[in-house]
Amino acid sequence: MAGFDTYAWLMKSEPSEVSVDDVLAMEGSKVGWFGVRNYQARNFMRDKCKIDDPVLFYHSSCKEPGIVGIGRIASKPYPDPTQFDDHDEYYDPKATPEKPRWVQVDVQVLKKVKLVTLADLRAIPECADMAVLRKGNRLSITPVTEAQWNAIQKILIDEA
Repeated sequence: MAGFDTYAWLMKSEPSEVSVDDVLAMEGSKVGWFGVRNYQARNFMRDKCKIDDPVLFYHSSCKEPGIVGIGRIASKPYPDPTQFDDHDEYYDPKATPEKPRWVQVDVQVLKKVKLVTLADLRAIPECADMAVLRKGNRLSITPVTEAQWNAIQKILIDEA
């Protein structure tokens, strides 16, 4: 993604696993972004995510996928504990506490928003090149430019 100035992050979660409402009900409205098992997404968290970076909380693999919340990165990256638990679906037998393979960051949801669907995003000219709109993109964490962030915030304000 050369030449792509990251301002924020779009972070996908299946609502059946962790929904925006689940996070809002958690202490501090924060959740560790666990279970990421894609190297590019891991590298975004490990190398690029910074505390207070804005986040678009996105529900995926559901009836109506789309942006459902606004949040922020709330921690530095740290080892994802699920990689060490041999009873967890995200267990990785090659990971050790001395040499963890997978990291997570804490994401804090600041507010729930009216659903912004893929069709809504496609209708925003500034969002035309968002990774979430690319055919075949399955990354759970993708960068968002400042222009994309601002355009999405504008439609959220206009619809409020």
